Amino acid sequence: MRVLTTLRRTLLGYRRFFRSWYHILRALLSTKHVLLAHIIPIRRCNLSCAYCNEYDDHSKPVPLEELRQRIDLLASFGTSVITISGGEPLLHPELDDLIRHIRRHSMIAGLITNGYLLTAERIRRLNRARLDFLQISIDNVVPDEISMKSLKVLDQKLLLLAEHADFQVNINSVVGAGVRNPEDALVVAYRADALGFSSTVGVIHDHNGQLKPLSELERRIFREIKGLRKRSYGRVDWFQENIAHARPNEWRCRAGSRYLYVCEDGLVHYCSQQRGFPAIPLEEYTPELRAREYWSKKHCAPYCTISCVQQVATLDNWRHSQRVLPPLPARPPAATPLVQVKAPLPADQADAVLAD
Repeated sequence: MRVLTTLRRTLLGYRRFFRSWYHILRALLSTKHVLLAHIIPIRRCNLSCAYCNEYDDHSKPVPLEELRQRIDLLASFGTSVITISGGEPLLHPELDDLIRHIRRHSMIAGLITNGYLLTAERIRRLNRARLDFLQISIDNVVPDEISMKSLKVLDQKLLLLAEHADFQVNINSVVGAGVRNPEDALVVAYRADALGFSSTVGVIHDHNGQLKPLSELERRIFREIKGLRKRSYGRVDWFQENIAHARPNEWRCRAGSRYLYVCEDGLVHYCSQQRGFPAIPLEEYTPELRAREYWSKKHCAPYCTISCVQQVATLDNWRHSQRVLPPLPARPPAATPLVQVKAPLPADQADAVLAD
C-alpha cells in the first residue's frame, strides 16, 4: 500500500510540475491574463495573532454561488492560479465545492490555512476536491501572546498531512514577527524538511505591507532557512535579500493586473495590505482597468514584503517600464455604471498589454 501511495504522489507531482510550467509559459508569452488571484471566502478566523490584520471574529461565509460567479469571472480573465485564504478558509462549510469549481476551469487551486482544523478525513476531502497545494505558516515552537500558530500545536497536523495529502505542502516560517525566540523559525523549517515538505521563509510586514528591518540574528536565521529549502515556487525570492537588510527593491509591481486580491465583498484590491485600492467590483474590472494597473507605478513597491505579488512580477520585470498615473475617480454609487478612467492609456501601451 505504501508503494502505491508513493507512486501516486510521484505521478501527481509530475502532473503538477507540467501544469505549473504550462501556466508559466502562458504568462511569458502574453501579459493580458491574470497569473495569480487571491480570493477570500470568509474573513472570520479561529485565531487572533497579534500581528495579523486580515481577520475578524464574526463574519459569515460568502455564499457558494457568489464565489462560483467570481471564479467564473476570474477564469474569463485567463487566470492561471487561484489561492484561497482568509481569515481561515477551512471555516467555510462549502470549501470543497469551491476548490472543485476552480479545478473545473483547469486553474491551479491553492489554500492558505493555519492548519488547526485539519483532520485525516478533512485532508482526504481536499484530495478528492483535487487541491493542488496547501501552505501553513508556523510562527513559533510554543504558543505565546503573539501567535498560537506553533509547532507544538500543529506537529500532529503536519504528520497527518505527510501521511494523507496528495497535494503539495509548503510550510512557511516567519522572521521579524516579534516572537519570543527568533530561532524557532529554524526549528520549524528543519521539521518541514524532515517531513518531506517544501519550506519558505517570510519577512514580517507592517499593516501597510511595508518592511520591518531584521536584526543580525534574524538575518542569519533567514539565510540558513533559505539554504536548506527544497525546490518550490518559493525559490523565486531573491528580492527578500534586500528586504532583510532594509534596502529598497527596484521592481515593477503588477498588482491589479497580473495579480488580483478579491476580498469577501467581491472587490478587487492591489493586495491584502492595500485594501481599498482600487476597490472595484470584480464584475466591473475590465481589461482596460487591468491594463492600466499593469502600467501603473505603485508608491508602496520599494519596501513591499508581499512575496506572492513580487513572485508574480518577476515574469514581467524585464518587460515594459511603469509610470505614475493619476488616481482613479471616486467610486460611484453601486447602482450606477462604473465611471470611466479619466486618464486612459495611450493606444500603443494598451495594445501592448491587451493584444500581445
